Order: sequence, then structure tokens, then C-alpha cells
Amino acid sequence: MDNLQHDYDNDRPLVGPDGTILAGLPNAGRATWAQAAWSTGMAAAALFVIALLLALLGGCEGRVSLFPNSDPELRKTPPEFAADAAKRFPYKASASAAGEASGRASVDYGLDVIQVTNISDDDWTNVELWINKQYVVFIPKLEKGAQSVKTLNFQMIFNDKGQSFPTNNIPLDNQVHTVELLRDGKLYAVRCQLAD
Repeated sequence: MDNLQHDYDNDRPLVGPDGTILAGLPNAGRATWAQAAWSTGMAAAALFVIALLLALLGGCEGRVSLFPNSDPELRKTPPEFAADAAKRFPYKASASAAGEASGRASVDYGLDVIQVTNISDDDWTNVELWINKQYVVFIPKLEKGAQSVKTLNFQMIFNDKGQSFPTNNIPLDNQVHTVELLRDGKLYAVRCQLAD
């Protein structure tokens, strides 16, 4: 009886998952079937990755970045930033010039962010940060200390037309030329540099 069963197993054709006979010989179609299964698995994995990316990107709608800002006061949607900026126009050209602020701004065009640091001895509150005299964002508090850095995405900084600072920074007009902050009715220039 064992010999009959053994002969039957050896003579049975190889059948794929859909019932298609792949080959009449014992191992003839296994490589083809395995390649098809591998290809199908890779396609399923690729579709999963695409669906995950679309979900993440769709989830970012209404946000200025993938990760929340470290400052809870700066976790707003683009329409909220735009509405707040609209209240701050026009640019305060008549404000008294107070020289250079004890702070630094670092511009990273690769990440589309400006990082601002207050290196003075005092915290700054109710600050308007102006870029190129055309774009503004309100910062409730800039804490003192070189370790305290505010990261501002370009999509947080708006002009009076409701447009955020451009993320295509190849044209010179779309680059940061001046950074100023308005604090206590005085306008301070902020030294600006490109990020490392």
C-alpha cells in the first residue's frame, strides 16, 4: 500500500493555487509558480507602501509639516496662520529701528524652514517675524538661550494675499533676503545665515 501511495504522489502533476496544471513532472513548474508568487507579493507590498504614503500625505492636509511643532502655540493650520498674518499688515515701516537683535535666523531651503534663536538675556514675547518685509508670522514667545530654537516652516509665514512663503526657492525672489522682528513697537534686524 505504501508503494502505491508513493507512486501516486510522484505521478501527480504540479497544480498552482488557481487549479491550473503547471507541469506533469514533479518539480518542473515550481520555479515559475514561485516567481509568480514572489512577483505578486512584491506588487502587494508596493501597493501597501503607496497607500500608506497617500494616507500620510492626506493626513497632512491642513498642517504645515509632517511632525507637530515643538511649540504648542505654533501648532496651527495654514488658514489659521494666514488669518493671523492678515491682521498684522501692513509692514510696520514707521516703527522705530532698534538695530540688530541679539538673535540669529538660520534658513534651510532643503527643509523649507527658518530656525530662530534668541541669544539675549531676556525672553521675547509677542514677536512678529517679518521676512523680506512681505511675509509675517506671530511668535507668542521666543525663550532666551542658544539652546532654545523656534522652527518655523515656510508654510507658517504668510503675506497679505494669503500666500505662504514659497517653497520653490530657486528664483532669487523666492529666497530670504531680510529677517526682522517687531517687538515692543520696535523693529530689529536679525542676522541671517544659510543652514549647514
